[in-house]
Amino acid sequence: MKDNSILDLELIISSILRIGVYLSAAVIFVGLVVIFMTGQTGYPLGIFPTSVGSVFTGMIAFKAAAIISFGLFLLIATPIFRVASSLVVFLIEKDYLYTIITLIVLTILLSSLFLGKAL
Repeated sequence: MKDNSILDLELIISSILRIGVYLSAAVIFVGLVVIFMTGQTGYPLGIFPTSVGSVFTGMIAFKAAAIISFGLFLLIATPIFRVASSLVVFLIEKDYLYTIITLIVLTILLSSLFLGKAL
């Protein structure tokens, strides 16, 4: 049977997923509202911010497409953050097999995020 501290950590991790999805949806909604209010995305037709730098630059300028892209970045980052949190929990539990497995999964996720390219 698990002790209360581990159950508390699991509740926190599940809350991370929920909060990440809600926050992402809220940011995307704000971007959609900006599109409907201004009638434009803030970029020329067919151009969208795809790098982290261009998204943050566009958000500072309050461009709708950049706001929506940031919401999508949050949505992508949520499960990655959840895996990283699980890694900490497994270390606390001293479950080294699952720590190694989770570390491998986190490495694969991060490498695919940083090395992947759109077609």
